[in-house]
Amino acid sequence: MKHLLAPSLLSANFACLEKEVVMLNESQADWLHLDVMDGVFVPNISFGFPVIKSIRKLTNKILDVHLMIVHPEQYFSACKEAGADIVSFHIENCNHVHRNIYAIKDLGMKAGIVLNPHTPVSLLENVIKDIDIILLMSVNPGFGGQSFIPQTVEKIIQLKALIKKTASAALIQVDGGVNKENAASIVRAGADVLVAGSSVFNTENPSEAIKILKNV
Repeated sequence: MKHLLAPSLLSANFACLEKEVVMLNESQADWLHLDVMDGVFVPNISFGFPVIKSIRKLTNKILDVHLMIVHPEQYFSACKEAGADIVSFHIENCNHVHRNIYAIKDLGMKAGIVLNPHTPVSLLENVIKDIDIILLMSVNPGFGGQSFIPQTVEKIIQLKALIKKTASAALIQVDGGVNKENAASIVRAGADVLVAGSSVFNTENPSEAIKILKNV
């Protein structure tokens, strides 16, 4: 499967958000990645469900919502109501992982689990066949514009081996510091979905940047 590209709206120009979404609609982007931060689980605040709902009205592309919040299970229904197609939550912030996975699926969305850079892949062994997406953070979550943590490549390889061993259908998504210099090595390691923020929106031609990352 050709890898997918999910530009992160966290790096978009919010003064021109409709224009940014129209650009993404016309680009080779596959998904739109939406980071919801609460200033508690991560040291930053981004946007909430009214913004996601507004974006939903502007695009038919997959809305990939990444919850970086405490008590994510309280907001799965709000994600659905806002138009999310995929909802991912952090394993570090969850006492009932299996329950959360199926709470998302029961709402008709795909379920993802997120691992921070320090979190081992082995924690997924008992639920990996239930997950649709595994999001590996390749930076410490909370801020855009950080540098890719090189050890993530080995982590992707470990995760790919676990997926094959368990015959899981989960996709591997990588988020943080992804750019045209490292994208090819990330894909070679086994990533299925690349999230890119600054390397798309902080360029003179975001659509061309998407094309380059999509075709590495």
